Amino acid sequence: MAKTTEVGHHHDVAELLEEKDAAAGAAIVGGGGSKDVFGEDAATEEQTITPWSRVIASGLELLRDPRYNKGSAFTEEERDRHYLRGLLPPNIISQELQVERILHNVRSYENPLEKYVAVMDLQERNERLFYKVLIDHVEELLPIVYTPTVGEACQKYGNIFRRPRGLYISLKDKGKVLDILKNWPEKNVEVIVVTDGERILGLGDLGLQGMGIPVGKLALYTALGGIRPSSTLPVAIDVGTNTESLLNNPFYIGLRQKRATGTEYDELLHEFMSAVKKAYGEKVLVQFEDFANHNAFRLLAKYNTTHLVFNDDIQGTAAVALAGLIAALPLTGGTLADHKFLFFGAGEAGTGIAEIIALEISRQGKHTLEEARKKIYLVDSKGLVTKSRYDSLQEFKKLYAHEHEPCSNLVSAIKALKPTVLIGTSGRGGTFTKEALEEISSYQDQPIIFALSNPTSQSECTAEEAYKYTKGKCIFASGSPFGPVTYEGKTYTIGQSNNCYIFPGMGLGCIVSGAIRVHDDMFLAAAESLAANIKQDHLDKRQLFPSFTEIRDISANIGAAVAAKAYQLGLATRLPQPKDLVAHAKSCMYSPTYRQYR
Repeated sequence: MAKTTEVGHHHDVAELLEEKDAAAGAAIVGGGGSKDVFGEDAATEEQTITPWSRVIASGLELLRDPRYNKGSAFTEEERDRHYLRGLLPPNIISQELQVERILHNVRSYENPLEKYVAVMDLQERNERLFYKVLIDHVEELLPIVYTPTVGEACQKYGNIFRRPRGLYISLKDKGKVLDILKNWPEKNVEVIVVTDGERILGLGDLGLQGMGIPVGKLALYTALGGIRPSSTLPVAIDVGTNTESLLNNPFYIGLRQKRATGTEYDELLHEFMSAVKKAYGEKVLVQFEDFANHNAFRLLAKYNTTHLVFNDDIQGTAAVALAGLIAALPLTGGTLADHKFLFFGAGEAGTGIAEIIALEISRQGKHTLEEARKKIYLVDSKGLVTKSRYDSLQEFKKLYAHEHEPCSNLVSAIKALKPTVLIGTSGRGGTFTKEALEEISSYQDQPIIFALSNPTSQSECTAEEAYKYTKGKCIFASGSPFGPVTYEGKTYTIGQSNNCYIFPGMGLGCIVSGAIRVHDDMFLAAAESLAANIKQDHLDKRQLFPSFTEIRDISANIGAAVAAKAYQLGLATRLPQPKDLVAHAKSCMYSPTYRQYR
């Protein structure tokens, strides 16, 4: 007997089974997203499904397909039905025990990069087990699969490269980008994360090796936001790199040329953005990731009126920081408008956070947007951003160029302005010095200190330094993970201002509502929803962000808030609007529990 049964191309199958699916739909409890054609993700754990691609998978083909492989968890009946008898050891192991075995092996490594390789290799072998491990142990594994370890992984991506993930689009492919998208086996893509690798975290231009960021981000879209893995697509745009060490590295996987700019760059990006809509339609979400400042703002402004796009470094970082500031208000008293904000770092993250703060202040009705911006000051590499520097400033800084005497450095700016909130987005480690922290705490009882740069080596200060030099006065959050800090007998839990709180819920909200554009108010709604998760027990420990153990519930609530705003703004297309958006969002979330095969 043949080990596979030919079914034909899956588009033909979809048409043949359309009526059957429609009839069966009423019996399916839960959901797998609007394009879960065969009900695989919508099926409950008790229902049986058929593992298939272009053929019904069985035998070694089934074991080598990460979407359907269950390893030693295949039951006796499944081993007989799918020709697995003898291809696996006889002992049947539960998914829960498999999780424990994976964790045991990962924990045996001392080097974080080795842990990263071990976890990401699992994604290539057994997709559901990978997400089960990640979801059940998110606080332990998040620093491994994303910041800070993903930064080192990107630096060494060529050295640890095993199997390609996602799509690689280079200057060689101009005129063929749509054909490349058609090469991707999944046709119902709903979320794309794309980078050109020019500004990876705080590590600079890593060229094509920046692909580790879209791969990691989309793994978190699934684990934290419940987006189906099959509907996600990581993309790296390769226009070269200006990093000599990579160009001279024999293991570098990208084009060996200096980074293209100008018309050549813009034409490739525009071809990509046009091809995305042709291939996947109006409702595919494109997240720009780790583009350099000079391109990030420009590309966002260019495409946000024609595509469903956002830039996580500008808008996601802003929303999560705003949530932390809102959560801190019960400790400081007053409103956001009562504070004065000083940013150290005036790039994508800094100006993005500044603008969302101004939007939130103006939305409260007592101040115009222009008045709100006057409460916010920026310090860049040349000192305080002022009107006297206006003509030489980049466009995105000009809104915050106020009339003020020049200040050459951070400490002089603190002394002159006396801010109540200090936010670091500089990408430079150790810049919140003892002098700076002592100065802000000399006149402010509870200064808010956000050291948001990552990875950890680039954080403006450590949590311990913040509490030590402010004598325990500060309300602190960081972009990188820090353990609890004890100062003078009191222990503080460090909240991490991590974009992972926002972008998975944003993606979920866009998908469940069928949004066709991203509006700033959707990020405000996401920030307010996240801040609502901070309760008194968190505030007692000055913890401004919730535990990641509840992240899927948080993402469902953020998704519902984003979707509600999309419906309110007339940007949603999935009509009618569900009565209970939270329940609907949860019903659409991917579950990593093994399915039974018939």
